[in-house]
Amino acid sequence: MTVQLSRRTFLKTASATASTTLLVGFNSSKLLAAGSEYAEFTPFVRITGDGTVTAIIKHFECGQGVVAGLSTLIAEELNLSLDDIKVDFAPANAQKYANLFFGNVQGTGGSTAMANSFMQYRTAGAAAREMLISAAAEEWGVSPSKVTLADGQLSSGGNSAPIGDFVAAASQRDVPAKPSLKDASEFMLIGNPNTTRPDSTPKTDGTAQYAMDVHLDGQVVAVMLRSPRFGGTLASMDDSGAKEVPGFIHAVVSPMGNAAIVYAQNTWAAFQSRDAISAEWDFSNADNRSADQIKADLLAAVNREAEFDAKGTPSIAAEGLDNAAQVITREFYLPYLAHAPMEPLTCTIAPTETGVIIYDGCQMPTAAQGALSAVLQIPQENVEVKTLYAGGSFGRRSTPTADYHVEAALAFAFNGGQTPVKLVWSREDDLRGGYYRPATAHKVSIGLDEDGRIVGWDHRMTGKPIFKGSLWESFMVQNGVDNSTVEGSRDTLYNIKGHYVGVTDEKTPVSVNWWRSVGHSHTAYVMESMMDLAAEAAGQDPVEYRLSYLDSDSPDHDRLTAVLKLAASKSGWGNPLPEGRYRGVAAHKSFGTYVAEVVEISGNVEDGVVIEKVTCAVDCGIPVNPDVITAQMESGIGYGLGHVMRNEITFSDGEVDQWNFPDYEPLRIHDIKAIETHIVPSTAQPTGVGEPSTPPSGPALANAIAAMGVRVTHLPMTANGVYFN
Repeated sequence: MTVQLSRRTFLKTASATASTTLLVGFNSSKLLAAGSEYAEFTPFVRITGDGTVTAIIKHFECGQGVVAGLSTLIAEELNLSLDDIKVDFAPANAQKYANLFFGNVQGTGGSTAMANSFMQYRTAGAAAREMLISAAAEEWGVSPSKVTLADGQLSSGGNSAPIGDFVAAASQRDVPAKPSLKDASEFMLIGNPNTTRPDSTPKTDGTAQYAMDVHLDGQVVAVMLRSPRFGGTLASMDDSGAKEVPGFIHAVVSPMGNAAIVYAQNTWAAFQSRDAISAEWDFSNADNRSADQIKADLLAAVNREAEFDAKGTPSIAAEGLDNAAQVITREFYLPYLAHAPMEPLTCTIAPTETGVIIYDGCQMPTAAQGALSAVLQIPQENVEVKTLYAGGSFGRRSTPTADYHVEAALAFAFNGGQTPVKLVWSREDDLRGGYYRPATAHKVSIGLDEDGRIVGWDHRMTGKPIFKGSLWESFMVQNGVDNSTVEGSRDTLYNIKGHYVGVTDEKTPVSVNWWRSVGHSHTAYVMESMMDLAAEAAGQDPVEYRLSYLDSDSPDHDRLTAVLKLAASKSGWGNPLPEGRYRGVAAHKSFGTYVAEVVEISGNVEDGVVIEKVTCAVDCGIPVNPDVITAQMESGIGYGLGHVMRNEITFSDGEVDQWNFPDYEPLRIHDIKAIETHIVPSTAQPTGVGEPSTPPSGPALANAIAAMGVRVTHLPMTANGVYFN
């Protein structure tokens, strides 16, 4: 495949969108063609003639446990052990593999994998079971009700045979639209805390393949020389120094104007060549501010009238504040944050007979197809996506602009379109020029009556919106309000009288993106800190005070109440603490899941705070894989605490100060002595667990530190007077 791409053509086509088809209902495939080696019983179940069952996973795996979760559902309905089921990632095909919550898009995000796939994968497993049983029943001349399937064997009376013997016959049957599902009382795997992850072994022995592992014959490596400031453009470059680097091939100016593409025979040569290039940049349209100015601008914005009303009107809160017995006001600042996954961004594009194939830890196959289709000017159906394991994401591998996919497509095109090209980002590239959790400022005033009850809540916030200007704007932005900014505050579960939320957009070329738990990552910190301040001013216990605002009979209130009480009970809340120990609590609903956490600490802010224990209670509906849920609660807690403790992205004259883990330090294993997770038994449909433990972790720690006598409203804590041991 040869690609001819000019800057003019790129600019015309780069905004093109993908054309996909909505998946409705239970899609089925019809099945074993003559000479084929397997039957695809549904898009999600494949069985070979030797009886090997493979679960086709439509979501990507970045450590969150989706491979375990979805294969468990199929294994459960087929009465298989998880050890007897293989997994494979689905190809890019939104008609078959769309995320049911994303419309016509195949992708992973928003902690939706289990929530949107639970019935789909169970139904797929049950359908395959009924087809196999029906084929065996016909062969043996018995009623299907007399045939059982367990451990890969079909049995009836004196008849017994492995499922592989009936694959061909079963595959000729119609796929039942509504197969009979197992009753919860029959579950052997769902809810079993002893089930193991099928991806643990390949990840441990090194056989699991990640995007960074891909090395194709004849490939070249491409890296980008990007503007050191957001909004900068490349004025000129001199690559004479790069020509002295062994392995350097060539360098071209990107048609986007903000970077150059550097090609070499290997990764080391590519980075060395890039470093040897002299570049002149035009920063006239860049964000040239330093961190102090960014912070000052955001705080100034929340001290003005809000640009948009997200909930209520200012007069609703003003009435309560004017008549309050006391008013509590606090300003909050939460900095830019990087995703910092362990595996930096990378993907490889290679030509095929009809188009291209991309090897990627692909979070959004539909977006990747659309980006490559637009840039390379080929039909979307001619873009194959080979999804591999991803070494973390936290939202980074999916952006509103499909940034690294566009870069890879450009690198492939400007190298002639006939040679495989592997695009590689370094961690320094991502920390200094990637996508960030928006920096936000909040100002909240709460009015309390004589009994300590909230009578007015005025909440102003500002930050750069994520969805405005993106393909999702039409359903994520209403009346000028980007939901990614206000979620977790506008829709709080607390019954708050006189509640107003206003938002002002920040305008900056700094690129922002969803970050683990998105808006909840900052709104929960503010909401739960203010609830603690209100409880303190009212002279009431923080747990009891929160419960008093969850006083309806709604399922939302019942479930958040249950996790709050469970976390409090398991942490010993209300019992006397040893001298020098303090506790803080926070509770929050996000992505359909209810989480409450109690953080217990010791020490002091001057000599060092020690996180002794985090007690977590979670209600995520039916707990499909309790071990995965526990792991994700621990992961989200660690991610949330590590960032509020010491992480921030700062700028000096528009350039990012941080470069790698030495100055953007992730949570270390010694930072938390113990985490205890308690899962609420439930029969409700399962919801997500990848993100919901992150939002309450930070405010629970902040509330524990406040019990020491220091209220932290500007983050990170280490930059604002709190130290940790």
